[in-house]
Amino acid sequence: MLTLDWPWLLLLAPLPWLIYRYARPARRQQAALQVPFFDQLQRSDGAAPARTPRHLRTRLALLSLIWLALLLAAARPQWVGDPLPVAPSGRDLLLAVDISGSMGTEDMPLEGQLRDRLTVVKQVLAQFVERRQGDRLGLILFGTRAYIQVPLTFDSHAFVQLLDESRIGFAGEKTAIGDAIGLAVKRLTDRAQQSRVLILLTDGANTAGQVQPLEAAQVAAREGIRIHTLGIGADEMLVQSLFGTRRVNPSADLDEKLLTQVAETTGGHYFRARDPEQLAQVYAELDRLEPSEQEQQLVRPQEALFHWPLGLALLLSLLWALMCLYERRPAAALREARP
Repeated sequence: MLTLDWPWLLLLAPLPWLIYRYARPARRQQAALQVPFFDQLQRSDGAAPARTPRHLRTRLALLSLIWLALLLAAARPQWVGDPLPVAPSGRDLLLAVDISGSMGTEDMPLEGQLRDRLTVVKQVLAQFVERRQGDRLGLILFGTRAYIQVPLTFDSHAFVQLLDESRIGFAGEKTAIGDAIGLAVKRLTDRAQQSRVLILLTDGANTAGQVQPLEAAQVAAREGIRIHTLGIGADEMLVQSLFGTRRVNPSADLDEKLLTQVAETTGGHYFRARDPEQLAQVYAELDRLEPSEQEQQLVRPQEALFHWPLGLALLLSLLWALMCLYERRPAAALREARP
């Protein structure tokens, strides 16, 4: 459907005629010297012949078309398409992923062999992100320091790509849980969304940073930010040594008490994932707790069309200029041919 944003501008169409019809004409200055045979001198000098009524009508029609085309362009015509359903923005969802040295522990079974924790997190988290249609997603990576890897964005493909580029140790070997929460609060506080969520994944305890995790969680609670925490790592694994094979707990440093307190302070939940299957179940539960699907909204795609009448006005103006040059051409040709 063709619409005009400012259709009232078309009311100015008769303005040039009104000015011509009712405006007081300028007074002509009387010549100080009258030459009765001036027309003969002009014709003998090779000047252009007088304009005929047909030329005047052509110029008037051309100027009228230019004026109407400019008015139509100023009225901002646009084509409005059929209504299309779109998923509204459900949440501002930040994911904070631990990339400290301990995330390189190979205790997670994947495809028949033990893989490091970060590799498994990347694979499962990518599937979780693909399902979050309509949410703004952001990624925080933290170790000794915390930094934004992906600002809040609707582009899930870019999110997955930048997540895959993360490497263990990029942010240091220790774990700054409090700094990661503080950075998330800073990013989410500026957002106008009413549902702001942080999912924090780690395999250790807070061993670095300037902010205490519980203090950061209290600030997040005041700002209405909900934090879900997730502890990752197997409970036991076999280790080869000089004295044979022995069982160890690779998650002995995981501070589950702290992660539980952080989640409860903000109204979130604490989850434990010991293998890829449990990790996938955790993200499925998060999909249930933080659903991204809401009532569909309808939008009409709009395409601006003002450039078409504006281009027509430019072409007609060019034609006007060519006509003016053509009318002056005979006089100039006669002067050049004169001996």
